[in-house]
Amino acid sequence: MTGTGFGAAAEVRAAAQDGSWSQGRRDLRLVPAALTVWGGALAGTACGWWAALGVGAAATAAGAVLWWVLRGRRPWAVPMTVALSACGLLVAGSLSARLHEAEHDPMRAVAENGATARLQVELRERPRPLRDDAEGGLGQDERADDRRSVLVPVDIVSARSGGDRVPTTGRMLLISPAAQWAQLLPGQHVVTEASLAPARPGELTVAVGYVRGPPEGVGPASWWQRGAASLRAGLREAATVLGADEAGLLPGLVVGDTGGQSPRVRQEFLDAGLSHLTAVSGTHVAIVCGAVLLLARAVRLGPKASACVAGMALVGFVVLVGYQPSVLRAGVMGALSLVALVIGRRRSAVPALAVAVCVLVLHDPAMATSLAFTLSVVATAGLVFLAPRWAAALAARRVPPGAAEAAAVPVAAFVATAPVLAGMVGEVSVVSIVANLLATPVVAPVMVLGVLVAVLAVPWPGAAEVLVHVAGPGVSWLVLVARKAAAVPGAVVSWPSGWWGGLLAALITVAVLAALRHRLARTVVVVALVTVLVALTSVHVVAPGWPPERWSAVACDVGQGDGLVLSTGEPGRAVVVDAGQEPGALARCLDRLGVDRVPLVVVSHLHADHFGGLSAVFEGRSVGAIAVGQGRTPSWAWRAVVDEARARRVRVVELSAGDTVRWSGLTLDVLGPHYTAPAARYESDEGSEHSESSEDGTAVNNASLVLRASTPAGRVLLTGDIEIAAQGDLLARGIDVRAEILKVPHHGSRHTRREFLTAVRARVALVSVGADNSHGHPNGEIVRTLRGSGALIARTDEGGDIAVVPGDTEDAPVVVRRGQDNRRET
Repeated sequence: MTGTGFGAAAEVRAAAQDGSWSQGRRDLRLVPAALTVWGGALAGTACGWWAALGVGAAATAAGAVLWWVLRGRRPWAVPMTVALSACGLLVAGSLSARLHEAEHDPMRAVAENGATARLQVELRERPRPLRDDAEGGLGQDERADDRRSVLVPVDIVSARSGGDRVPTTGRMLLISPAAQWAQLLPGQHVVTEASLAPARPGELTVAVGYVRGPPEGVGPASWWQRGAASLRAGLREAATVLGADEAGLLPGLVVGDTGGQSPRVRQEFLDAGLSHLTAVSGTHVAIVCGAVLLLARAVRLGPKASACVAGMALVGFVVLVGYQPSVLRAGVMGALSLVALVIGRRRSAVPALAVAVCVLVLHDPAMATSLAFTLSVVATAGLVFLAPRWAAALAARRVPPGAAEAAAVPVAAFVATAPVLAGMVGEVSVVSIVANLLATPVVAPVMVLGVLVAVLAVPWPGAAEVLVHVAGPGVSWLVLVARKAAAVPGAVVSWPSGWWGGLLAALITVAVLAALRHRLARTVVVVALVTVLVALTSVHVVAPGWPPERWSAVACDVGQGDGLVLSTGEPGRAVVVDAGQEPGALARCLDRLGVDRVPLVVVSHLHADHFGGLSAVFEGRSVGAIAVGQGRTPSWAWRAVVDEARARRVRVVELSAGDTVRWSGLTLDVLGPHYTAPAARYESDEGSEHSESSEDGTAVNNASLVLRASTPAGRVLLTGDIEIAAQGDLLARGIDVRAEILKVPHHGSRHTRREFLTAVRARVALVSVGADNSHGHPNGEIVRTLRGSGALIARTDEGGDIAVVPGDTEDAPVVVRRGQDNRRET
């Protein structure tokens, strides 16, 4: 959720003053105008500029007709119809013209051709980290800053491509190296060269540019942006006296600076429904302005002087945190509320929200499709229309007013935002309400203390450090709440994404709310919820669900092929080693494991049963990079991997013997190949893998990457399809191949050295193999050798997906086969 939770009681009180709940009257006259502007922008970005023109023309006509029909009869209708017609004209005129200009911008054609352009640009916002999840693995060494990227929204000042000037002033999104670009500030002008790619449809962005070098000709930043940057840096530095999780979280809570937030904490806040705490919006503005107003009243300033002081604080806070959509919405609403305070008009919550939508969307039509802006507006509407009524109902039942408001706010925000999240994100956090209730008491004090830390960090570091220690327990409490809430089984419920998924969630929400108005329906709902809870609890107690807790490695049942998944130790994040031959099987396996972030996909070698399902890793998941070995044959397979990477806009990196890649709960050591196979004499153009007896197929197999993964369940030796020659080379070089878990080479092929299997000394042997395959895998003699060495053999053709979890001792991993009984064997 965005803009909800703690401190929003102030917005509830303001909404309560916007008419009487009991009489159900609110000033809704500007709502049709706001819906026209928002709807016109949505239609224009989704269908084309002409759709915005049509919406604007229809609204203008409707406003004129309503004015003619209602004039003299309904005094309230005059401002409503005038506002509707005026906004309709603006949508049909300026907004549709801007959309037309963006759709036909000459830079789009240049980007479609994948050309390179020389650009002079102006930064629209601060660069923000690109969450491609490569940072968790490939970026964990001294070169991490050089490998990370930032997203830089810019306006084009001038552009040249192929020596010709491109007549464009559109907006672009640059993907640039973090080390050279992360410190730039909004308003600065820079010159750079970028490789262009088309922007996604339905956006005002005319192109995406990939930048490899540092910015050139960097212009000066404004003094206020430099001051804000200094305050943010001081806050980050002062926060380092706390623990790692807390130090990364505090700047996010105060100014939305999540650059230092650990991936684990970030995911836990998402799962717990607390991510809005680090997405600055209305609640943050309410806290800052409320604190300033209280301070002004304490020193006996009048209402107008207090509002002016709060207004200056509001402007400074918006500059400090940046010009994100939710911040701008909150800033406009806050400014209008302060103006209303000055002129003595208090019933302003709904008009302020409507004006904020109109002003911001007309200024920047891209706001209409922004998830942050949408959640901010919808959450605020929930606070305005639902929370006061529910708080009043609780107060009528003798609940203390403060407790009533604290309970009403997260429930109202959840109800309002759940359909949006369901449709746009494809999931809903069911622990959000409880997590927000637990977070409410501490966030406002932490927020106020954090702002004071930012102000004092540069001129008075000692005082800032003291305030950080005071805020520390509150920050630790938030980390604890998020961690415990995210750990609840079923904390996040998957939901169909898209407009129909959002509509379905909205219909269910409305039906439940309507039903709860009746006592009998409330009883039925409670009984149903208890029944479902008991049933789910019983299922988990009697038959633990899939995946098993603390799984370290999973051999996915992808048929005749390999598809291994290694947990990095963080929720939802895993490394994938090989992808099977068909996308469907691997996609289902990753979905069952709840993997939505893949920092690295390793393709052990270029045979179809190891990379054919590569596209499945990208579906609904963020991917950091694709790793390959030194082999480049067959050429058609190499081209397929490179084309997939280019289409998904991820890097292809080469791993060599001796390389090490680390995450918090996983380390990959590259053991091979050292073996150099003879050059292949023939490459298939049809894409079929050579038979085992083919010298060419054997050469490709022996070029497989050999990895040793260090996991909480023990060492896992991943061997790809190496055969006799490559296995013998590893042994001859004296490489330590010992591991508790062995992914049996080449699906248990007969082309396997017995002494190699003996040298591994595996306790568990994973055989990734298809049922009734035509290759005779696994070979009977190889199976007997493994059993004779004391290994437990687990086959995907017999047990489906197979997970390995830590056992009671380090050298005794536990195998869990997916199935109705989820049998465990050691």
